[in-house]
Amino acid sequence: MGANESLQSRPSTVEHGTTRFGRWLRARRIRITLWIAVLEGIIVALAHDLSRWTVIAIAVPVLALYLFWGRNAHSHTARQVFWIAGASQALAVVVVILAFILSWLALLLAGIFAAIALLFLFSDRG
Repeated sequence: MGANESLQSRPSTVEHGTTRFGRWLRARRIRITLWIAVLEGIIVALAHDLSRWTVIAIAVPVLALYLFWGRNAHSHTARQVFWIAGASQALAVVVVILAFILSWLALLLAGIFAAIALLFLFSDRG
């Protein structure tokens, strides 16, 4: 048995204070964030102007919660959930701002986010 094989057979270390679900979320948080942004982008592109303001109205308190509480939450799982929520809302606000400028751009951005999310999905081996 070579040195490289013995390193691979060792159990991986677990970061102190984390949970299984929190680690699962962390490993997939970019994908989850992109899919949420895709859904919101499609809604923004297809719905009336009211939905754009609704996305902004939802994003402001969610981002504030992440900034003032979520980043420093004692629970690893809570930090991951708030990161996902904050990042997805930040992307949704970008889509909304661009949708105000050019409505077709929101659909284009949703398509780009979907393509990136699908790339992550299909490149996942586990």
